[in-house]
Amino acid sequence: MQLPYGKPNAILCINYELHLMKKFLNQFKNEDWIATFIGAILIILVIFVPSLGKVKYQFPEGYPLWFAKVPFEVTKFIFIAALSFAGLKILGVKMKWFAASFLFIYGMSFLAQYLSGLSFIKSTGFEAVFFSVAIGLLIRNTVGLPKWMEPAVRSEFYIKAGLVILGTSIVFGEIMKAGSYGMIQAIVVVISVWYFSFWLARKMGVDKEMAVMLSSAVSICGVSAAIASCGAIKGDGKKLSFVVSLVLVVAVPMMYIMPFLANWLGLTQEVAGAWLGGTIDTTGAVVAAGKFLGDIAESQAVIIKSSQNVLLGVAAFAISIYWSYRGTNTEIKPTPSILWERFPKFVLGFILASIVFSFLLEPATAKSLGGAAKALRETLFSVAFVSIGLETDFRKIFTKENNKYTATFLIAQLFNVLLTLLVAFLLFGKYEFSFGF
Repeated sequence: MQLPYGKPNAILCINYELHLMKKFLNQFKNEDWIATFIGAILIILVIFVPSLGKVKYQFPEGYPLWFAKVPFEVTKFIFIAALSFAGLKILGVKMKWFAASFLFIYGMSFLAQYLSGLSFIKSTGFEAVFFSVAIGLLIRNTVGLPKWMEPAVRSEFYIKAGLVILGTSIVFGEIMKAGSYGMIQAIVVVISVWYFSFWLARKMGVDKEMAVMLSSAVSICGVSAAIASCGAIKGDGKKLSFVVSLVLVVAVPMMYIMPFLANWLGLTQEVAGAWLGGTIDTTGAVVAAGKFLGDIAESQAVIIKSSQNVLLGVAAFAISIYWSYRGTNTEIKPTPSILWERFPKFVLGFILASIVFSFLLEPATAKSLGGAAKALRETLFSVAFVSIGLETDFRKIFTKENNKYTATFLIAQLFNVLLTLLVAFLLFGKYEFSFGF
């Protein structure tokens, strides 16, 4: 049957429009975008379902306190599992064993968070990500990675979603409480230490990818900065696992040694707190170290640490632009479209989340929602690091090549300690040195 005049043209137009629509939607069918959307959806749920982090049941006496968190853990599991399933399904991952795989990995991440919350472990400064990596490594390097576990082992996918939620913790109103001196110290230290660390790493023969992660971890805020920089440059998860382990292991002795040195040098609590907050790489260790010196030192340390944390978004954006432009292949002249293709989309989600929680929500509301957002973020990171452990052959961590990474990190950290002490003294100190015990 012959179509009426003009009908073929109309069908061609419709087909062409459908083709354009399909082409437009296909650009979102990649891990960067899907993970960013998942992070955004979880933030929306936190904002519009406030009870998400407040679901509690009454249990008979005798149950441990952590048991009261079970309903929230179930809620988190349902949301994260459902969104992960949908996202990985869109990406074409074979999902036959996903349910069993994700349930097991999530259970291991919950175990890691539980262990890190035990009082005698919490006081040591070891955080959930350390136990997550350790559990994954133990499994991978004893029984191996079973086939049924593979579908949910997607470390970068979970990291990118978690990084979007990390933006909710960068609330500029809270950071401004640090005052101008706190921000001056943060800016001076972060920029100086980052460039020194990167220069040192390159001089010691460290590749650019590892140099960026090491420099960010030392100069900004430890684990979070290492994760963000790895996402920004689409780095190797195994290298990230090594950097995170290095950060956490070094932070523990610093938590005890630096308060001792602060007392030995006769530092005031203001200077000592600024010194601790600007050098120790994990928030938990910063708080614990500050407690050794007193309330003023603890408060000052947290403020300075928060001031450096706020620079994470700026640093991630700058690193993303640099890596998108240079990447690993400098022979290709990047066009705007290539830059956009290389640019990690989680950075956009991170910045948008920070803007929403900083300027579009009331400060009290943002603070009240922060707990649920943080719990979701830490769970995603914990799942990611269990996955990294499962992806990593333990024998490849302790190699001769990694010795130069460790040396670079330790030298850069020493530079960080000395520079931060000088800056903290100039900004906050009015005292005489008093050496002795």
